[in-house]
Amino acid sequence: MIRWRRGEVRQLLPSWPGVALSLVAVDTAPGRSTDTTGGAGPARRPAPGPGGEGTATTCRALAYTDLVGTPRVGDTVLLNTGALDLGLGTGGYALVVAVPDRLPVDQERPGHLVKARYTPLQATVLGADEQGSPHHDVLRSADGVDGMPVVVADLHSALPAVVAGVRAERPDARIVNVMLDGGALPAAFSQLVGILREEGLIAGCVTTGQTFGGDLEAVTPHSGLLAARHVMGADVAVVCQGPGNLGTGTPWGFSGVCGGEAVNAAAVLGGRPVASLRVSEADERERHRGVSHHSLTAYGRVALARADVVVPVLPGAFGERVRSQAQALGSRHRLVEVGVGGLEEALLALPVKVSTMGRGLDEDRAAFLSAAAAGRHAAALL
Repeated sequence: MIRWRRGEVRQLLPSWPGVALSLVAVDTAPGRSTDTTGGAGPARRPAPGPGGEGTATTCRALAYTDLVGTPRVGDTVLLNTGALDLGLGTGGYALVVAVPDRLPVDQERPGHLVKARYTPLQATVLGADEQGSPHHDVLRSADGVDGMPVVVADLHSALPAVVAGVRAERPDARIVNVMLDGGALPAAFSQLVGILREEGLIAGCVTTGQTFGGDLEAVTPHSGLLAARHVMGADVAVVCQGPGNLGTGTPWGFSGVCGGEAVNAAAVLGGRPVASLRVSEADERERHRGVSHHSLTAYGRVALARADVVVPVLPGAFGERVRSQAQALGSRHRLVEVGVGGLEEALLALPVKVSTMGRGLDEDRAAFLSAAAAGRHAAALL
């Protein structure tokens, strides 16, 4: 489904760097329906149509300011509401495609890497290793990451928990997020990355593949890891998708299988791959209870290189279930049991509230303790 709508900006909402949020009255043309439930997004309410014609509903709209400029109250905006109307995506936003009556100023930036390629909003960025980059000479000769621990997780929500685990043991470690393109492509969508960077908990973010807007840009996860190590001075890299992901309820139809490829990339570059298990004690779907089937596929079938698979030591029958399920990975990888004592306190000390699939620490403690345990193990490898 692709749905285009015109709307009028009625109110500006709290935003963050690179993103402008607003409340938009969206026109519903006669004979065309707009889902007023909003799916997973916010409820919509009737509002007068622009110009007094037809009807309108209101929704939250997200504009990437580097791409389309910053909407103002009264602006007409062109929206893509397809994912919102289907109840898909993270956050429940319509996306601003253009502010047609007030185009943004042309941006003359160096660089020749085109990301979100051949889409109407493709962005040209400066690659860390391209000829015009000040880092070109360093990365032209770089061929490995010097044994750097590389923590791999499939969901973006694992990032702050991994960081908490690393810093619980090595508070001065330089941590860099290497973002894969299975989820959100603009790094600006991630409030987690912004806050962790501002608080000094990560040194920055490298956007790879079709993702863009990080502190450094890279073509592949391989060049992203090299940039993290040799340009940003990372002691530990955390590799995961951007916010959101794509899944079909099948073993192979999930964007997070790219985690297995990230293990391969880390190994071929001489890093120490550390596999963070996706664990849940609260997910209603049986295939995600205990160790998610996605972790078993990514690490058990896609990852051809050997990794340290971190098995969190959790209490009771649930902990035994996780340990038993993880055994399926033991023929290919090294299973490392890691205690979780003190990690809940480290999670609570973060400047962000951890959340995965709408569940916080109180609802799904095991999910975050598993990721934090992977961070703790990575710190032990330094």
